[in-house]
Amino acid sequence: MKSKFDPQKHHRRSIRLKSYDYSWTGAYYVTIVTWRRGILFGKIVNGEMILNKAGKIVLAELLELPKRLRYVELGAYVIMPNHVHVIIFIKCDASHPLPNQFIRNALLHNNTAESISPPRGPKPKSLGAIVGQFKSNATSRLWKMPSLRDSPIWQRNYYEHVIRDEIDLKNKTDYIEANPSLWDEDDENPANAKP
Repeated sequence: MKSKFDPQKHHRRSIRLKSYDYSWTGAYYVTIVTWRRGILFGKIVNGEMILNKAGKIVLAELLELPKRLRYVELGAYVIMPNHVHVIIFIKCDASHPLPNQFIRNALLHNNTAESISPPRGPKPKSLGAIVGQFKSNATSRLWKMPSLRDSPIWQRNYYEHVIRDEIDLKNKTDYIEANPSLWDEDDENPANAKP
């Protein structure tokens, strides 16, 4: 029996900062997790990630992003057994003005601005559009594998963190680089799932 839609129970709250424009020039730490945290991309052996065929496809699609999208650069990244961590830099061009730093910092640290009706779908050249393109292209290629054909690959959303300064960038980079060696304690490791 299918349950009726209950707006109180089924409401999906956005995890994005209100009034922050995710197409602004900057650095963004992103985590993209597989559907139900399924182990799809390989395994950790002695603190090192060993990619399987699916993991190599995901890596290839990640490396294609800056080739396809000139305004994107990649920082540190790692493909884990069931998630991807990456730092994405969105570069400034004429259509991506660098916001006034005071305004940008105020938006980052004061999330009390009035709610604006969200547009349908992600804004072009925004972090959401970049992540969406990556997930879509990787899924299309992964579905060519008989074992993954027509299976859900990714969770619906993704986690992001706007990198605020050089210290924040270093901390996120260090975390990404150490992630395979920390797999035994990782919250995304199914062995650590809470009942």
